[in-house]
Amino acid sequence: MENATEAVTVVQQDEERDVEGLGQPQNPPPPVRRRFVISLYVGYFLARWGARTWEFSVALYMIYLWPNSLLLAAIYGAIESGSSAIFGPIVGQWIEGLDYVKVLRLWLLCQNLSYIIAGGAVIKLLLDYGLKPRNIPVFATLVALTNVTGAIGVLSTLGGTILIERDWAVVMSEGHPPAVLTRMNSVIRGIDLSSKLLSPVTTGLIISFVSLKASAITFAFWATITAWVEYWLFISVYSGVPAIAQSNERRILRSMTNPVEETDAPVSVYIVPGTEEGNPPRRSAMLKVFDRVSKSSFVGAWRVYIKQEVVLPGVSLALLFFTVLSFGTLMTATLQWEGIPTYIIGIGRGISATVGLLATVVYPLMQSRISTLRTGLWSFWSQWSCLLVCVGSIWVKKGNIASYMLMGGVAASRLGLWMFDLAVIQQMQDQVSESDRCVVGGVQNSLQSALDLMAYVLGIIVSNPKDFWILTIISFSTVTLSGLIYTVHLYRIRNHIFHFEKIPLLSKCLFKFILPSRGET
Repeated sequence: MENATEAVTVVQQDEERDVEGLGQPQNPPPPVRRRFVISLYVGYFLARWGARTWEFSVALYMIYLWPNSLLLAAIYGAIESGSSAIFGPIVGQWIEGLDYVKVLRLWLLCQNLSYIIAGGAVIKLLLDYGLKPRNIPVFATLVALTNVTGAIGVLSTLGGTILIERDWAVVMSEGHPPAVLTRMNSVIRGIDLSSKLLSPVTTGLIISFVSLKASAITFAFWATITAWVEYWLFISVYSGVPAIAQSNERRILRSMTNPVEETDAPVSVYIVPGTEEGNPPRRSAMLKVFDRVSKSSFVGAWRVYIKQEVVLPGVSLALLFFTVLSFGTLMTATLQWEGIPTYIIGIGRGISATVGLLATVVYPLMQSRISTLRTGLWSFWSQWSCLLVCVGSIWVKKGNIASYMLMGGVAASRLGLWMFDLAVIQQMQDQVSESDRCVVGGVQNSLQSALDLMAYVLGIIVSNPKDFWILTIISFSTVTLSGLIYTVHLYRIRNHIFHFEKIPLLSKCLFKFILPSRGET
């Protein structure tokens, strides 16, 4: 009890110092050594490479195992997204309540072990291609094992993403100029997009010029080797950056204060009308279930999320996941069915990621000139304009031109998409308190996964690749809704959308033809 009381006192003192210093420490922290920043980036690159490789490869494995149908690919995507949607908020709260070292160990162990098992199951399915007609139960078991372990791997990756992107990047940049956080966000996003660029190209070349089986074996080998390297890199960052260790201490102190607050809270007594004095009230089973649900970690995390000022940008970003207009599982499987060579798909995905990498360069320039909020507006509608090409491809019937238009429109839209993603993430980093950061990150990823799940459910319903145009129309409509929500949020904050007076030509015409000159007044 004394330790808990001391913890409460320390946390209160920290909060008072934050208020007195307007949220900034009294003395600026020492600069982070370059070696530890590079270690963070390299470890994150290794982790993201494995995740991006599996993300690209699994669609090709599923369309190979069940040709002429998106069913297996859509089922895998639905299970993966559904698990993230359900357990995402819990993962965020779990990270907030655990020591950093434990989070690292569980993240890297679960992620790499899951990918090893999933890769092994895929290797067995590919080596014994005639297993499906010969032994359906074994075939279904291996497919289910691939789906479940793949989903666990993605959940583990989610935990690592929250830890590095939403927590460590903010902690390492605290006390420094805002441009430092902007730069770290851009580099981290660039690492992710570099993995998205290079891993599909590498995998596509292996599949096209060696075999599909060789790519699965390479993936399982990569997951086995890199787990140890990633852990060593991240532990060196944790040990070498004092700000991370201090943040970890604050997390532990907060977790110690929670039981005290719960035990000290007054207990209210609820009396059901109509019950006699001295007899305990009879509560219905439905009411008990409602109480348990309302007190669950899942609901509590959503309550924290809804109270945030950035809830509308978060919803807008999440809606962009309800789409097939990306080089994801469904679009990749469809392009494969349409006869586009695997290495061409990999190159197209690489070009898409290259365009996205430009966002990490352009975003800091725009953000420093027109603010984070307005950068999000301009980047979103530039993305929307590029997706018009994808909609236009529906009416093109000549050869593979429609497929190349689809890939071109998606690739071009990545510049605006990733700039918008960076803008929303930075708004969350700036406006969400440290105590809620991981929880909000978990709910945000859960919401994104829920909408991603809806896209895969549509893929199950519309599983014929010939009907991909239906998915395209629905996706474009959802993207449009996302843009309208963000625009409403900006108008609510700024009370206007555009600065017409800052457009030189329009401003000149405005003053010449509408506003009277001084001589006419």
